[in-house]
Amino acid sequence: MTAQTSPPATPPFTLWRESNGIPHVHAASDAGAWAGLGLVHARDRLFQMDHTRRRAQGRLAEWLGPAALPGDVLARQLGGAAVARANVQALGPEARAMLQAYCAGVNAEIARLRATGALPEEYALLGQPEGPAPWTEADCIAVTRQIGLAMGSFWMKLFRAAALPAVGADLISSLRHDDGGADRFVLPPGAEGQRWVAGLADLAPATQALLALGSDATAGGGSNNWVVSGDHTETGLPILAGDPHRELDVPAMYAQAHLRGAQFDVIGLTIPGAPGFPHVGHNADVAWCVTHAMADLQDLYLERFDKDARQVLHRDTWHPVAHRQERIAIRGGADATVDIWTTPHGPVICGDPRKGHAIAFASPQLAPEDRSFDCLPRMLRARGVAELHQAVRGWGLIDHNLVAADRAGRIGHRVRATLPRRGRLNGWLPVPGWTGLHDWQGMVPFEDMPAAIDPAGGRIITANNRVVPDDGPYHFCTDATPPWRARRIAALLDALPVLSTRTMAPIMMDCESGAAPVFRAHLAAHPAASPDTAQLAARLAGWDGQMQADRVEPTLYARFRLALAVQVTRAAGLTAPQGIASGLVAPGDMLTQIWWILPGLLRAGNAALLRGESWASLTEAALREVLDQGPPLPWGQAHRAQLRHPLSAAFPEAAARLDPPCAEIGGDNDCVCATGIVPAKGLATGYAALARYVFDLADWGNCGWTVISGSGSAPDDPHRSDQNAAWAEGALAPMLYDWDVIRATCRQQEDHGPAAD
Repeated sequence: MTAQTSPPATPPFTLWRESNGIPHVHAASDAGAWAGLGLVHARDRLFQMDHTRRRAQGRLAEWLGPAALPGDVLARQLGGAAVARANVQALGPEARAMLQAYCAGVNAEIARLRATGALPEEYALLGQPEGPAPWTEADCIAVTRQIGLAMGSFWMKLFRAAALPAVGADLISSLRHDDGGADRFVLPPGAEGQRWVAGLADLAPATQALLALGSDATAGGGSNNWVVSGDHTETGLPILAGDPHRELDVPAMYAQAHLRGAQFDVIGLTIPGAPGFPHVGHNADVAWCVTHAMADLQDLYLERFDKDARQVLHRDTWHPVAHRQERIAIRGGADATVDIWTTPHGPVICGDPRKGHAIAFASPQLAPEDRSFDCLPRMLRARGVAELHQAVRGWGLIDHNLVAADRAGRIGHRVRATLPRRGRLNGWLPVPGWTGLHDWQGMVPFEDMPAAIDPAGGRIITANNRVVPDDGPYHFCTDATPPWRARRIAALLDALPVLSTRTMAPIMMDCESGAAPVFRAHLAAHPAASPDTAQLAARLAGWDGQMQADRVEPTLYARFRLALAVQVTRAAGLTAPQGIASGLVAPGDMLTQIWWILPGLLRAGNAALLRGESWASLTEAALREVLDQGPPLPWGQAHRAQLRHPLSAAFPEAAARLDPPCAEIGGDNDCVCATGIVPAKGLATGYAALARYVFDLADWGNCGWTVISGSGSAPDDPHRSDQNAAWAEGALAPMLYDWDVIRATCRQQEDHGPAAD
């Protein structure tokens, strides 16, 4: 496109910016509001959008070279890009109009950037000065689905499958997070069960290779949210607060925005590349936010193929298998050709069907008829909690604890997800696909999903902990995170006689480790064998469990827990290659999972995985390793977040410019201030709160928020990281919602035609 070409027209809107760059879009029509959001996203986050799109399409190797190929192969196998195109056709007219207007805004800005030579500098670095392809409706769905697919339950099932040959079927039930779950794996007897276990053992190398894609994972999540009714607040109306956690991308996943259209006036967190406020926001009447519900949406089927991999066995009958090949371009290398098989259960993601066995992936998230985006405009018009719950009927892209409050004083919770109906065994391992015994029996009815409005006690807290007991009528979840964060939030709320917005933000910064008492008790029960290790053990046993940035005891504790996890991984025979991070968000190698499982083993005194070694000997070895590492740094330095731009590894000469610094912060995986490590990668923060927010239902002008970085993304953008210091301190900036205040305090950046009040 030449400089003389005019950008495409968009529906009219006016754009204001706060001093920190947060956008406010005002339009007389909904289409104008969506077009304005598309323009803002493209202006502030275009390369991020394009990167996420390529990750969803399996095209990152074109940019990043061979290191990105495994992730591209998995994306091609899952076929999310094709599913997104089918989803567009299934949507209703309102959602289609929303997508079309949003894409018009994105593409108008792409055209302007091309015409003015102002495309993000990453394209020049890649040797692609033409910039991205036009944005499409399917791209909006693909980038949103990418977030949910990567956070699924199938990684834990793969982990246990890879561990099965080493630990045996009788110990698989030990490989579970310490979350209080009562459901236990039971190996089905007989020849079919033996054939199933043997097939999983054959695939162990392929399973470990797939797990390596997720070696930089956020294995347990860290998101928190809670709502309290007006019975507990100084205003008599609810307060809603929370902090969504994810891996530390550059820029971070969320972008703050405020849109006013004909039917809505909404402010909250948006996902660059897609319209709507699916995760966090409020309109004039109701506020909402989400955490990952840890629901088991994803199944793995061990399939049996004929010798040519043209058919798959199911209930004693051979069924045809779809097969195709796709070519993946690789920067700096020859193209790769990938074989992709799809069985009636779903796409094959692990193993080679030509060798007789492979694992197929099944999830309602890949349903061609999914209409999740129909929910988004309905949410914006909801007048209360009950109406918001109905608005999300049919959502299937990911599972969420949707927590909400309205101006009428009601509070509520609903698990927003599409959940298959099947047995609990599906939650533990890849199950045999040939028997038909583990097939889905439809979906759990919307009315039967966990939900409540105005529960007794006037308080709802979610922190990725178990939502419902294992013994309910449906299999909901096998692997949830420990309940420590939820319990700590409850205790902190209980300690406050009257709640206000001023007292909510400090809760999000609480650094008391829920797991530390387990390790202190373990050290007390296993005295060290030498004076120097005994001195270290005593120091840890006397520590108060506070993971503050300026203290060294948290560093010693983290070193010890990691060293003990290494010892257990070795003793159990689960040592595996670390793998190379691909950018997928998923649990990683054996060490990461053992690190999470370790507190439950210690609490129960379970030595079965140690294969004859003792906890005392492993503890002594771990203490010795901590001492051998030398004097500890303060936790804030040892645990400093490493913000990595997706191109910095491929272009190390540009890394200093691409990777922004991050302020020191305390916390760890088990604190409310969940700044989690990825054990396979050391003690640096691997995931954290990408944003924090407090909604005051009594006064929209009394809400606050912050994000980990800022509104911009370019290395020289003054708003790229201008919220980071406040984020590290736990400070919240005012969330501007009143348009008179916005006009008086913000800069009108540009006017795209009339946008009447």
